[in-house]
Amino acid sequence: MAESDIPHTPPLLLPDAIHRAVNPGTALLRLETTRSREGLLDGAWWPRTRDIETELPALIGVLTGHLGPITRVGVDASAWNALPPRLIIDDQVVHLDSDPVGDDTVLITRGHNDHFALLVVPPDTTADAAREAMARAVRADNITEAAQILIATTPGPEDAGAGDPAART
Repeated sequence: MAESDIPHTPPLLLPDAIHRAVNPGTALLRLETTRSREGLLDGAWWPRTRDIETELPALIGVLTGHLGPITRVGVDASAWNALPPRLIIDDQVVHLDSDPVGDDTVLITRGHNDHFALLVVPPDTTADAAREAMARAVRADNITEAAQILIATTPGPEDAGAGDPAART
């Protein structure tokens, strides 16, 4: 069967109620803690700002509830206003590593070598684009890299002005 003969299936979106409820600061997670984790990303996060000291504690708090203690977070320092070497979150030291992962991914580490990759949706992303990007990232069969998801879901210049910035809040 030729590639052109394969029917195109649109990406599965989140249920409508969840889709409408996703706001800045939200983390959507698909956490598979087995060796058979599939897909490139384990979840998505839409921080409100580029201030890591403000944004990261809430994310780590949610993740700790599902994964246990988080020991390290890898981020691209150029994506954030400042990057301290570590933060104390809920009485736990979390080391911050400046990795060349790009500002579209954050790497969460628990234990010595168990990593979770989350898409980071830029804070200034429109609500519709953020929701679509996050829905794509959490699909179990996702094989698209984070940067490509963001490119595919970002409105082009022809769409400028089509969104309602007030809808982000």
